[in-house]
Amino acid sequence: MTMPQQLQGRLRLPIISAPMFLGSGVDLVVGACRAGVVGTFPALNLRTTEDFDAWLTQIETALAEPDPSGRPPAPFGVNFIVHHTNKRIEADLGQIVAHEVPIVITSLGAAREVVEAVHSYGGLVFHDVTNAKHAAKAAEAGVDGLILVSAGAGGHAGGLNPFALITEVRAVWDGPLVLGGALSTGRDVLAAQAAGADLAYMGTRFLATTESLVAQEYRDMIVDHTAEQIVYTPSISSIPASFLRGSIVAAGLDPDALPVPERVDLAHVTNPHTEESQATTTAPKAWKDVWSAGQSVAGIDSVVPVAELVDQLEAEYTQAKGELLAVLGE
Repeated sequence: MTMPQQLQGRLRLPIISAPMFLGSGVDLVVGACRAGVVGTFPALNLRTTEDFDAWLTQIETALAEPDPSGRPPAPFGVNFIVHHTNKRIEADLGQIVAHEVPIVITSLGAAREVVEAVHSYGGLVFHDVTNAKHAAKAAEAGVDGLILVSAGAGGHAGGLNPFALITEVRAVWDGPLVLGGALSTGRDVLAAQAAGADLAYMGTRFLATTESLVAQEYRDMIVDHTAEQIVYTPSISSIPASFLRGSIVAAGLDPDALPVPERVDLAHVTNPHTEESQATTTAPKAWKDVWSAGQSVAGIDSVVPVAELVDQLEAEYTQAKGELLAVLGE
């Protein structure tokens, strides 16, 4: 395995609570870190750099307080959009460096200058990719790890099976790997490791916690939906993404007869984290009106506090590991 040295011995479970647009906030990040897994949020969940600065300060202050369990918190991270459509790149990067954010997850372009800025204080840069071509470009930029967004993930998911994606990326990258896509249980975490990943990337599973920012109706829909009710379509945000079927219906659309996007213009859709970013069709706005989730809804049957969720994941992980060792005769 290739777990980054900065994370070795600091995690209760090899899990990153993925940064979710309009879903990850201070409470979820702090709760995840205190429970022993990496908590993250998108910088563009905040409307201004000043608000971003304030969230970073709140998270740092909360994690600096002693925990009753005596367990030190796991590191936290920020998702940082490096595409030119993000007009706050310079200002937000300044805050990331000033606060020395431990983990920076870059999206929509691997920028060497961002990597160098984060490395200047000893931080880690993970970059999310959906294929080996983008993985190779990220490697050239000097990132510390790759997040593989495979088929079944929420949001702008990739289309490759996780086993195929890991195999192809390993041909061009021998460093740390994080696997995302339909992971919802501790058993899934162990399976990700067995497949060659160092960490599991869980988004939808952490949406179904009391600390997430989403409405209770959203949480309930995640619990009620099955994997077959996740609609993977370019019609909502102009590029393929995964959404809850029920929210599509609630928005007045027919999931079985969605409009076809007129065009794919990256200037409009590569940055989904802005109010201006929306499909070129008349569809309601993604994430705000139509709710995203991955196929991991298959393993979600309740909404619980994040601490209880991590306890559950640890129990499932430990049980699965024991069963596997028994099968292997060890």
